[in-house]
Amino acid sequence: MAAASSSSATVTNIMLAIYEKKTNSIDLYRPLRQYICFTYSEREAVNLEDDLSTVKTLRSDIERVPDPAPTTRRDLLISYFKALCLIETRFPISPDRDHINSIQFTWFDAFKQKQKAVQQNIHLEKAAILFNLGAVYSQIGLSYDRATVEGRRQASHAFIAAAGSFAFLRDNASTKASMGNSTTVDLSVECAGMLERLMLAQAQECVFENTIAKGSTPGVCAKISRQVGLYYEEALAALNAAPLKDHFEKAWIAHVQLKAALFYAEACYRYGLELHEKEEIAEEIARLRSGVSTLTEAKKSSKGAPAQLLDAISKLEVYLNRNLERAMKENDRVYLMRVPSPSSLPPLPAFSMVKSMQMNDVLDASKEKMFASLVPDSSAKALSRYTEMVDDVIRTQAEKLQQGSELTRVRLKEMDLPDSILALEGNFSLPEDLKNEVEKVQASGGPAGLEAELQQLRDLRRVNQELLVQTEELLQKEAAEDAQFRSQFGTRWTRPQSSTLTKTLQERLNKFAANLKQAGESDVRIERSVREHSSLMSILNHRPIEAALPSLSRPIMSLDANEDAIVGALKQSLRQLETLGAQRAGLEDMLKEMKRKDDILPKLMTSTGSYEDLFRKEIAKYDHICEEIAQNIEAQEQLLMQIQVQNEQFGAVFNLEDYKASREKCYKQIQAALAKCKEIKENINEGLKFYVTLQDAINNIKQQCSDFVMTRNIQCREMMEDVQRQMAGFNFQDRESTGPYPSVGQPRQNPRSSTQQLTESQSISHPSPQTPYYRPPEQPMHGYGHPPPPYTAPQQPSPYHVPPSTGAPYPPPHAQQHAPVGHEYGQPAYPGWRGPYYNAPAEQSGSHPRPPYTIPNPYHPHQSGYYKQ
Repeated sequence: MAAASSSSATVTNIMLAIYEKKTNSIDLYRPLRQYICFTYSEREAVNLEDDLSTVKTLRSDIERVPDPAPTTRRDLLISYFKALCLIETRFPISPDRDHINSIQFTWFDAFKQKQKAVQQNIHLEKAAILFNLGAVYSQIGLSYDRATVEGRRQASHAFIAAAGSFAFLRDNASTKASMGNSTTVDLSVECAGMLERLMLAQAQECVFENTIAKGSTPGVCAKISRQVGLYYEEALAALNAAPLKDHFEKAWIAHVQLKAALFYAEACYRYGLELHEKEEIAEEIARLRSGVSTLTEAKKSSKGAPAQLLDAISKLEVYLNRNLERAMKENDRVYLMRVPSPSSLPPLPAFSMVKSMQMNDVLDASKEKMFASLVPDSSAKALSRYTEMVDDVIRTQAEKLQQGSELTRVRLKEMDLPDSILALEGNFSLPEDLKNEVEKVQASGGPAGLEAELQQLRDLRRVNQELLVQTEELLQKEAAEDAQFRSQFGTRWTRPQSSTLTKTLQERLNKFAANLKQAGESDVRIERSVREHSSLMSILNHRPIEAALPSLSRPIMSLDANEDAIVGALKQSLRQLETLGAQRAGLEDMLKEMKRKDDILPKLMTSTGSYEDLFRKEIAKYDHICEEIAQNIEAQEQLLMQIQVQNEQFGAVFNLEDYKASREKCYKQIQAALAKCKEIKENINEGLKFYVTLQDAINNIKQQCSDFVMTRNIQCREMMEDVQRQMAGFNFQDRESTGPYPSVGQPRQNPRSSTQQLTESQSISHPSPQTPYYRPPEQPMHGYGHPPPPYTAPQQPSPYHVPPSTGAPYPPPHAQQHAPVGHEYGQPAYPGWRGPYYNAPAEQSGSHPRPPYTIPNPYHPHQSGYYKQ
């Protein structure tokens, strides 16, 4: 059925509106909730209670009598259609046993309400809602006051939206809704197409009325009017063809037929006015005759047409006949032109001012949150496949960008750019790795700091020599005292000779002396190497190091004085290349950002078509960035070729080859200086480590010698007392049982009090007064555990003698942990240049004395990260 509305207009404003389809009540809440509980969980159903209630409310509102306000009804239909899109992808509604098969949608035909469609699928529901949406839009268009310009404009927009709704129904839902056994004609593709044409005709008619009201030229009015007639003619053709031929009332067909004839004749009338102004009288007569003929033919089938429409046709017919009579008189009297037949005339020009609204955005449910927690497996798999497609695009384009940047870097390095330009401006710098090494060497003192490190070697060697001499003097003094008493008392002096007890100690001291001598020779070689290579290493003293590099200067003589132009063009090209590089970085960021925001899951959940179509549409978003990347790479290639030509000119003018040769020579000199400086520093560090280790060993043996001398002094005092008693004639019982005097290390009973012993022991002077009292082992021992050598073994002189010193400048610590007597410290000193400076013994666990000389941190072999790279 249709509703008509009228008001005053130039021709006529009788238009049609569509009534909504009717439906029966159904319950969506219970079946949907049961499906959620069975497929997902009861907890999920509880969480989605609000969404289920919303769907129930929307369906109930759809079933009620339409709201008096068409705009409210429109919003309700749009909301419910979005909900249906979300339901379709999550809830399978069909007769299948595993699906929701308890829902039956029933909808009655809008034009023949005795006919109805009953289906167990959601496609019928969606198609009916789209039909009703188009109907409501047509009612909104009819509700505006089309007696005003603004009212006609708003009505035109509403009819355009109605046409868009019917077009969306035709393209997306009609076919699916017609696949069941129970269907209605109003939801067919043909009916939806016819209604779209009808709504476009009424929208174009509103535009025509505004065009007349604005006083546009007859030619413009004729084109717009003709398009109105064409839209009506298309609708009439659909109404006269199956399946619509016998489905609509005759009043509908008469209305559309008269409208088509009316606006064709209107176009002939307006076009005739334009022809008359051009004095094309013959064609004017033919056009007017064609318009009159069309109206006459239309009135023959006007049964059931509104009277207002017939009045408009009659008025237009009067205007046509009046102009026709005038034109014929003028032609007969003045122009005498031959009038062509209407069939030989070309079609009237037409121009469309309207088109169907795109409803995709209006009906897009991808941003809705309803049932968002329900994600079927099919949608999840589709999303994963789309993500892989996007990742492939991102990966491919990122590789192109990286390859472009790498190509630029390699090509510029081959052309020695921008280093040569920087060298010309005095801003040249060393390669990054070489410069870092130079800065590390300079930070540690550089070649000029080697002398200070050599002085540390000399000081450590002197300290070790003094400690060694002091240790030897301890043994020599004790041996001299022993020899003096032995000469004084003769055979009464029965204790072992000192040389028989100190043989092992003396051998170790001799080895230390040999090590010191060999280390001194190595130190001399290091000092000689520093002197010999000082000129080579002096290049490292330049601060900054770039001051030592050769400079690229302008030619002394120039024929055409175009150096500045060549340099300027090359700089400009390099800036352009840098700009392209920055663009590539921006394009890569754009790709990543687009991927981060690319979430098509909502669209997947609302899509009812092929996933592949959706993928193609969505992946096309990246096409413009891919195109920009391709253009960037191509522009870079062209620019690199241009830079290569410019660089060849630059090299020829500034004699670049000679400069490169001198620069490479300077690089090699810096590298050689670094290598030699590093080698010398490593040798010095080996020497410092050797001297510190040797100093610990000498301090250790010095402590042993001090303990030995202290014990010998105690024995000497006790033996002197015994000898004096023998000479005075005293004889003791215990002397008869134990022999003349116990061996070193054998305990004896002394009648003197412990207080007297302690007082006497404290009066003995020795180098380490804080050392605990030395207690010899309980078992007899000769020479600290070594078998006594032949008594006549001569005392070994010191192979490395330093004049006696009053004391070492670095006194030994008060507490000393004794190393085992058999521990060997006498390894050979560091041989040559690259071997170990000194093969020091492994550190023993426990506390060690602090060496009298410590190495500063910059030169410790385990603290500097530069020398052990």
